[in-house]
Amino acid sequence: MPLPFLTADRAFEATSDDIALPFDDHDQWRRPYRPGPWRVIAASLALLVASFMLLAALIVALAGALPAAGACLGAAALVIAPALRLLRVGTWVSRHGVRQVRFLRTVTVPWERTASLRTVQQPVRWLGLPRTVQGQALLLLRQGGGEPLTLLTDHNADFLARVEAFDRAADSVEAWNAEYAPAS
Repeated sequence: MPLPFLTADRAFEATSDDIALPFDDHDQWRRPYRPGPWRVIAASLALLVASFMLLAALIVALAGALPAAGACLGAAALVIAPALRLLRVGTWVSRHGVRQVRFLRTVTVPWERTASLRTVQQPVRWLGLPRTVQGQALLLLRQGGGEPLTLLTDHNADFLARVEAFDRAADSVEAWNAEYAPAS
């Protein structure tokens, strides 16, 4: 008994409709790679701590101390917000440009303002800490000069010990640049 919903055969079957899939919308901002294990582990540990804080708020509220429960709830919110922001950190692309989301700041560069995008060997920060090691970085040079924007490194929380994933992500961002940046 064939079970086509359990296999990938359905994706290759001939269909009469050529409807664009929902993830093919190039106007939506998307991360061209998966978040790395270090980033996911840190965020999940923070969310685990927040769940215990929410449980504590519930217990304190049931005990009748509403101001203390509100304090626990506020503290949990102060843990949840950075954890969710940590999951958003990274490089995002769309038809409109490239966006680098950092923990406290976001920089968006339209494709029209990019001069070049290349992978270089240089000292990079290890997991975003002040310590630097020799590694690869994907640099974006803007038109009109200025400081190059480091989009990806092979030693950040997404690509530490995942060199192949870094290469695929850098190639993907470069492909978006080749498709949408104006020819010079």
